[in-house]
Amino acid sequence: MSIPNEALQKLLQEIEQKAAQSQQQINVVKAQIASKNRDSRMVQLTLNEVDSLPDKTNVYEGVGKMFMMTETSDLKGKLTAQNTELKSDTSNLEKKLNYLETTYKNSREHIEQLFKAGQA
Repeated sequence: MSIPNEALQKLLQEIEQKAAQSQQQINVVKAQIASKNRDSRMVQLTLNEVDSLPDKTNVYEGVGKMFMMTETSDLKGKLTAQNTELKSDTSNLEKKLNYLETTYKNSREHIEQLFKAGQA
């Protein structure tokens, strides 16, 4: 049972498009993960600096173009929540990356199978 050449070409183009889209999305997700990791490291460094301060120390938090005085305990809470959110986002992005890499790998395998079937 042979598949017509036109159908094979159309199928091949669809698979190649899916693989190309997956590859582009993989690059975007990797950049997003790197950005989230960088932000998480900055938050962690800031949290370490704030932890070294005595309690009830007033610190200044950037709000837009101004700074507002706040207590270290309030800032620690905000930084901890921000760090938790960043780690959650990173985890979700890693799951998405795994899905995209699997999709890309499957597309490549299907292309190879089509070429092998075409040669036979």
